[in-house]
Order: sequence, then structure tokens, then C-alpha cells
Amino acid sequence: MGRGSGRRGWGALSAALQYYIPAVIVVAAVAIALLYADHQKNRLHQENLRNGVAEQLGLIRARLEGGINANIQLVQGMVAVIETEPKIDQTRFSALARRIFDTPHQLRNLAAAPDLVIRMAYPLTGNERLIGFDYRTSEAQRKAALLVQESGRLVVTGPVDLVQGGRGLIARYPVVVGKSKGGRDFWGLVAAVIDLDKLYAYGGLDADGLGIDVAIASRIKDGKLGKPFYGDPAIFEDSPVGMPINFGNESWEIVATPKGGWSQPAPDLWVSRFLMILVGTMIVAPVAWIARLLSERQANIAALRQREEELRAISHRLEIALEASRIGVWELDIGSGQLHWDARMRQLYSVERDGVYTYETWRNALHPDDLEEAERVFARALESGKDYVTEFRVMAANGEVRHIRAFGTTYRDSHFRKKLVGVNWNVTADVRLQQELREAKLQAELQNLELEEARQHMEHNSLHDALTNLPNRRYLDQHLMRLDAETATKASATVLHIDLDRFKDINDTLGHGAGDAILRHVAGKLSENTRFEDFVARIGGDEFVVVCADTMTDSEYGDLARRLIDAVNTPITYAGHECRVGASIGIAMREKGDVRAEQLLVNADIALYEAKRHGRNRVERYTDHLKSLTINTKKTADAILRSLEQNDFIAYFQPQFDANTLEINGVEALARWDHPDEGILGPDRFLKIAESLNVVSQIDAAILDQALLQRTRWLANDLAIGRVSVNISAQRLFDESLLQRLDQLDLVPGSLSFELLESISFDDKGAAVTSSIERIKAYGIDIEIDDFGTGYASILSLLKLSPRRLKIDRQLTAPIIASSAQRRLISSIVDIGRSLGIEIVAEGVETMNHASILRDLGCQTLQGYALARPMDGNAFIDFARNRSWLKRKTAEAV
Repeated sequence: MGRGSGRRGWGALSAALQYYIPAVIVVAAVAIALLYADHQKNRLHQENLRNGVAEQLGLIRARLEGGINANIQLVQGMVAVIETEPKIDQTRFSALARRIFDTPHQLRNLAAAPDLVIRMAYPLTGNERLIGFDYRTSEAQRKAALLVQESGRLVVTGPVDLVQGGRGLIARYPVVVGKSKGGRDFWGLVAAVIDLDKLYAYGGLDADGLGIDVAIASRIKDGKLGKPFYGDPAIFEDSPVGMPINFGNESWEIVATPKGGWSQPAPDLWVSRFLMILVGTMIVAPVAWIARLLSERQANIAALRQREEELRAISHRLEIALEASRIGVWELDIGSGQLHWDARMRQLYSVERDGVYTYETWRNALHPDDLEEAERVFARALESGKDYVTEFRVMAANGEVRHIRAFGTTYRDSHFRKKLVGVNWNVTADVRLQQELREAKLQAELQNLELEEARQHMEHNSLHDALTNLPNRRYLDQHLMRLDAETATKASATVLHIDLDRFKDINDTLGHGAGDAILRHVAGKLSENTRFEDFVARIGGDEFVVVCADTMTDSEYGDLARRLIDAVNTPITYAGHECRVGASIGIAMREKGDVRAEQLLVNADIALYEAKRHGRNRVERYTDHLKSLTINTKKTADAILRSLEQNDFIAYFQPQFDANTLEINGVEALARWDHPDEGILGPDRFLKIAESLNVVSQIDAAILDQALLQRTRWLANDLAIGRVSVNISAQRLFDESLLQRLDQLDLVPGSLSFELLESISFDDKGAAVTSSIERIKAYGIDIEIDDFGTGYASILSLLKLSPRRLKIDRQLTAPIIASSAQRRLISSIVDIGRSLGIEIVAEGVETMNHASILRDLGCQTLQGYALARPMDGNAFIDFARNRSWLKRKTAEAV
């Protein structure tokens, strides 16, 4: 019997464990997920830390390299002058050097050494002992000087310790002059000393609040690094972020680590850990609770089975006991009504030990609710003579309710008296146990029902968008996979990719509540205007997809797309505001099963891009030509981004002429792309794609820097050019880095002009345009309106912007020779400009006849191919020196 109890105990334990094993697995999985999430958090922090260091280091590197190259380019202007004036003296040299030193720089001194002997220096004070220094006799400097002579290229050495104190870079420029009979001779060299301390300050290495430790070392010719000359050498050993600094023939490596090292923990690490533990607890707790409930349910079922076995055993033992001891036995004399109860019966009914008992004694002990049924069963047993089997409740003297199970049978005694004999036993515990088991079973069934509902709810949520209740991207992917599986029987399919227009404007102005209302509205309209069998999904913020898996004609799909656009355009009211969005749709179809459904979605996305590119709120269908166009556009975009990194966007310069004297009174800097394969390309080949990449402001910045550099060369060559004009895009106009760049310049008022397209001032950011222009004017920069007469400018807008000049577009100037009406129009524009104090610049001067007419109409400045075409910086300097346009004018006059 002990071994049997042990086996039952082990079986119960095994049954309980089988429900806790999944819970243990879930706990282990959650623990692993938490550890992995913590690891990912630390890894992400390290990546963010490294990205932050790279961002700060990139800015310092750019400023250092830019500062060095800017100083080199400043001195190149001096070299250009000496090449044109090989007999320059100290006075002329000092005058030119003073102009260079008047611009922002980090130079300490300049020296000119014809025939490798220093004859001129600036500043001369403090550097008198340099005069007469022969590089060929100096062991320390002879090698570098001869390298300049032999290579004919700029040679930069350093850092070196300077005699005057501090450290610096020495840049040596070869000067080569032309010979009278052709060819070029080495004249000597120009040496410039760049102050490293000023360069470090310009680069921001000593800026307050710098969050990184920086070190710099020179790179030796074999690629190895020399001894660091700035910062702690240990930084190179601490997994730093590194970047190269290239200038002349030199290359440095600048590296950085965060202050505090790489091992610093994430600032919100413990908050993240607490949240992860909380989420893990929320996952584990329900699983453990369910396992416990299932274990208890199994235990209750096992207990019930055990009780049933015990009841059977008790019944068997009672049969034996009844035969042996008559425990709980009663007997009724049917004729006399006398009832005999043994001691066990008296205990069950809580009656006195001795007494006379009758049928009424039993009847009075019955529970009132069981009285009628108990009597009916008893009477039926008497009438039928069958066994009496029943259960009922009795009320004990102490008020306790007992459940009694009764069994009886009729017989006749020796006197042939009919009697009913039977047994009673208390089954209260059994009845209560059964009630508890029924309640436990009901509770388990309810819990199972809740679990099933929760599973269905989770499955629905995983496949549907919570905001619109449409299928989500995961559901769409499954649907597309099913379409591919059905290609053998149903190959045709069509995908409509829908993107909302102006949704971001509503989201930004009225808030996310309005955006959510729009998305629900659009989801409803798409569902209303598609068929039941069509699949409608929301796959992103404001992107929807409709998948149709049957055959329709092109016109039918076009009608469907236009119907969807009209439905989406229906306005809604939110918080008193009428909200309306548009929709652009790209359509991709397949009529055979050779195109995967996933590729259809990609093709529809390409068509959608084309629809938005052509003005939005329209429908485009995917074609092979469109695919080819998209691929070419992407190639051009990639080439533009590479060219921005390699400084392939250069400035060309087209001079502007005084209408009366034909002297150069200004220059317009124009953007050109020095394409590595196709050569020089105009803006029509790259501007639209650059706008889509949001890099127009970077191109504008490059052209501005080149224009300012060329203006320094003009001054060094004594070219009296009043101003240079630079085109500025809307992107650049609102770019804060523009103002930061202007803060670094020391501009002569009126020497720089910004040309704005006429359309910039007439969008919904008019107030912002005006504010930005006023800030630019504060730097002494003139504003010009470009392409005037082709847009929608008004007199009111001219009053607001107060430009210095208007440029009449070539479309207006071209027909003036043959059209008197066109001449009157330009005359009116000139009168308007004169009344507002605005100068007039005429573009498109194709012939000298154009120039004469425009001058007579009152235009102050002329620009066009009749006078000069755009040219690079060196060609423009030669053009301005030779003054060939005046010679041509004289020849035409003769």
C-alpha cells in the first residue's frame, strides 16, 4: 500500500511539472531577450557615442583642412600675380601681401625667393634677417626647396618649431614665368608660414564644452603614422574615430575619443533595464498564472478520481459492514409505522438516544426544500416494491444541513409483516466536493475561453493596423505570397500604391489628432470604393496599397484609381478646420505568372514616384521605360552625391557690363558640374535631381566659396570688379549654415549679391522669406530678383523684398529687335524699377543690336553671349585683363 501511494504521489508531481515546463521555457526566453536587449542597448549607446565623436571630429577636421587649404589658396593669388609680374619689388609685394592679410587667415608671414634666395618678406618688421637667405645653403630647408623646383608643385612641410616661438606649417609655392620666345622658366618660390595655434583655434580644438579628446599625427610615405604632434598619444591606442586631413603633399591623421572614454554607460541604462524587467514580468506572470491554474485543474481531476475510487471501496466495505455490524441501518414496519434506528442513524439525524421513532420522526427531520420529493420517492418505492435509492437533506438539531444518501429494500419478516430495511450515510463531504469540482471545471472552461479569445485578438492585432483596422504590411506580405502560390490557376494581379499629398502639412499644423482622423477617413473611403474581394492595406505613415487579383482592363484600373483619388479628396472637418488631402497612385500589373507579386509592389512604388514627380494628385502606370528612367535617375543621383564629396561642382563666371561704357561692373557665378565622364554640364542636367536629394544648398555653398576665392584673386590682380552675384536656392535661403558662413566673412557692402528666383517669394512662406532676406541684407549683401517677368511677382512683393536689382529674363529681351510691344513692356519694367530705386539688369543680350536697344530703353547693366560667355576662373582673369570685348566694339564701330 505504501508503494502504491508513492507511485500516485510521483504521478501527481509529474502531471504538475508538465504544466510548469512551458512556463520555465518562457521565463528562460524572456531572460535571454532581456539580456540581449540590454546588450543591444549598450551596443547602440556605443554606436551613438562613436557617431557623436565622428560628427564633432568631422567638423573639426573639415575646418582644419578647410583652413589650411584656404590659406594655401590665398597665397596662390600672390603666386599668380608674381607670375604675371616677375620683376616685383618689396613695395609691390607688401601691398599684395597686406590684401591677403586683410582677409581671414592663419598666416604668420610670407616670403618670396627668386632663384631660391629670399628677397622680399611680409611683414618685414621682425623678419629682416630673412632677406638674403639662400635655401641652397641651408641643410634643413634645401631638400624641400629643391623638391619645389624639381616637381613644380606646392610642397608643405611641418609641423615645425618656429624660431619666433610656437609651431607652424611651411607652404612653399613654385613660381614659373613665361619666356618671351615661348616656354616657361622657374622664377623661384613663395613661402608662407601657417600658425598652428591659430589653426587649432580656427578648427575648434580649444572650444569650450568640446566633448572629445583629439590627437593628430602626420602620415609617413609608407602609410605609417609618425609621432603625434597634438594631443595625448594614448588616444591612438584607444579605438579612436579617425579621419584623414589632406593638403598639398602632406597627409595627417586626426583621431578622437569621447571624454570619459568608451566604457561610460548609457545615461538612461537603468531606466531602460527597469522598463525591460517590467515588460518581462508582464509577460512571465500570466504564463505562470495559467500554468498554475492548469496544474490545479489537473490536481482537482485527480482528486475527484481518487474520491470516486475511495467511494467504491467504501461502498464495498459498507456492504460488508452492514452484514456484520448494521452501522447506519434503519427498518420501518409498514403496517404499524414503527421506525427503528440504530446508534449510527441517531447520530446522523441528531436525535435522542432512546425513544420511539416513527415515519413522522424521519419526515420532520427533512429539509423543507427536499420534503416533497423525498416523500414522493419513498411512496413510489413502497408501491412498486423496488429498491429504495435516494438522496436528501436533513436538518440537524444544531441547524447543520446534512446530505444523506439512502438505500433500502422491502422484505417480509417471519410473521409475514412487510418491512422496509435500508441504510443511510452522510455524503455531505462528497456532495460539497462534487460542487467544488463542478465550479472548478466551469472556471477552467471560462479561462480556456478567455485564452482563446486573447489568442484570436493577438493574431488579429499582429496582422492589422491599430488606427485604421486595415491589414498591415505583414498581412500584405502574406497576401502577396498567397498570390504567388496561386499563379498556376490565377496569374493576373494588379497593385495600386497610394501615397497621400499634403498629409504632412496637416499633421504639422493641426497635430497628430487631425492626421489620425485623415488616415481613418482615407481608410474608410478606400474600403468603400473597392470591391469586397480586393485587398486594402495600410503599409506606412500615409501609404496604402490595394491589391486586385482578377482581370481588368487598363481603362478600368485607371477609372478605379481616379475614383479613389476623388474619394480621398473629400474633405473632413476637424476641430472646426476643413481638412483635405490629395492622393498620388502608382499602378503595376501582371498578366502572366512570371512576375512575383512582391516585385509588383516595387514596380507600383516606382510608378508612384513618377506620379509625385509630375505634380502629385495623379495616376501613373508602371512601364519598362519608367523603370529605365528611374534607374538612370538613381545613377545620376549617386553621381551627384559622389561629386559633392569630391568637389566636382565648380563655378563659371559670366561678366556683366555697364550699358553705357561696356566696362565690367559685375560678375555672375554660375554652377557647373565637372562630370567625371561627360565633362562640364549645365544646371539643366542636374538641378531637378539635386533638388529631390535636398543637396542644392550644398551646391550653392560650394559656388559661394569659389566665388569669394576668385574675388580675392581679382583684387590681387588689380581687377576693379564691383561685385559678384551668386544664385541662392530656397533650400539655401532657409539654411542656418548660410548665416554661420556669412558671420565668418568680412564683406565690403555691395561686393556680394544673392540672386533669388522670382518664384521663391510667392509660396506659402512669404513671411519667412522676407525675414531671411532682411537678415542677409544686414551683412551688406545685395538682393537681386532673377528671371523677372516669367513668374508671378507683384509690385507689393517688390516693396516687401526691396531688391537692389531686377534681372529681366532672356525670354523678354530676345524678341525686342522685331517687336515694339516687347520693347514697351521692357520700358515699363524699367520705369517701375526706376520709381522704386531698383537697378535693371538685362539678360540674353545676344547681339550688339540688343545691347543698343536695351541701353536706350534705360537698362543699366547688360549680360549675354554677345558680350561674354560663362568661363572658368582663369579664363575670366585673362578675359578681364585683355579687355577684348572693347576691342570688338571698336572694330564694329569702324
